[in-house]
Amino acid sequence: MSEQQSRIGVVFDKARAEGRAVLIGCMPAGFPTVEGSIAAMKAMVAAGVDVIELEIPYSDPVMDGPVIQRASDIALAGGVRTRDALRIIEEVTATGAPVVTMTYWNPIEQYGVDAFARDLASAGGTGLITPDLIPEEAGEWLAASDAHGLDRTFLVAPSSTDERLAMTVEHCRGFVYATALMGVTGARTQTSEAAPVLVSRVRKVTDLPVGVGLGVGTGAQAATVAGYADGVIVGSALIRCLLDTPDEPTALTALTTLTTALATGVRHPATP
Repeated sequence: MSEQQSRIGVVFDKARAEGRAVLIGCMPAGFPTVEGSIAAMKAMVAAGVDVIELEIPYSDPVMDGPVIQRASDIALAGGVRTRDALRIIEEVTATGAPVVTMTYWNPIEQYGVDAFARDLASAGGTGLITPDLIPEEAGEWLAASDAHGLDRTFLVAPSSTDERLAMTVEHCRGFVYATALMGVTGARTQTSEAAPVLVSRVRKVTDLPVGVGLGVGTGAQAATVAGYADGVIVGSALIRCLLDTPDEPTALTALTTLTTALATGVRHPATP
C-alpha cells in the first residue's frame, strides 16, 4: 500500500498504541469564507483534531442536518468551488494532519471522476467519504481511487443487514464510517445506543478502523464513543462555534475550546 493510502491507517495505528481513539473534525470548505475555513481547520488541528474531514458544500445535502446545511449554504453563497476545496486541502495538509473529503457524488461527476481523483491526490487528500454513493454504483470511483492511491469510505448504518454490511466494508479502504443514528447529522444530548452494537458487527467482518459519526457534541460524549470506536467524528458542534459567533477571533476561540474538550475526551475513553 502506498504512502498516500496508508496515512489514515497510520493515524489510527498510532492512536491505538496510545490507548485512545482518533478525533476527526468536520468543516465545510469555504465556510465562512475560503480563508476563514482554512483558519478554522488549522485551529482544529492545533487544538487536537487528528484528521480533518473537509466537506465539499452541495446544494442538496440529503444527509446533513440544519447546522451543516446552513454552513454549506453560506459557503455556496460566497462562491466556493470544488477547486477552492482542493486548495484548502493542500493548505491544511501542510500542517501534517491528514485531510479526508466528505462529498456528495454529483460534484465529483460534474468535475470528472478520474480528474478529481488525480487532483485530490495531488492536493494531498487521503480519499473520499461518499454518503450517497453505494459500492454497487461506484465502479468509476473504485477504479479512480485504485489508480490514484486514494482511500474510499462508504457508510454503514444500524439498519444495514449483515450481508450488506460485509459487502460495504469489503469495498472500504482507510476506515469505515458508522452512522450511529438514523436520520440527518447534528449534535444530540445523548449518543446512540445502537452505535456500540453496529461497531461490534463491523469488527466481525473487517480489521479496518471504525469511525462513529452523527451526534457527538461534548468531551464527555467523545469519551463515551471512544470507549468502543476507533474514531470519533464531530461536525455540527464544531461548525456551530462559527455559526453562533459573528467575529472570527471569538469564533476561533470557541472552536479551539470545544476541540480541546473533544480531544481530551478521545484521549480518556470511557469504559464500555
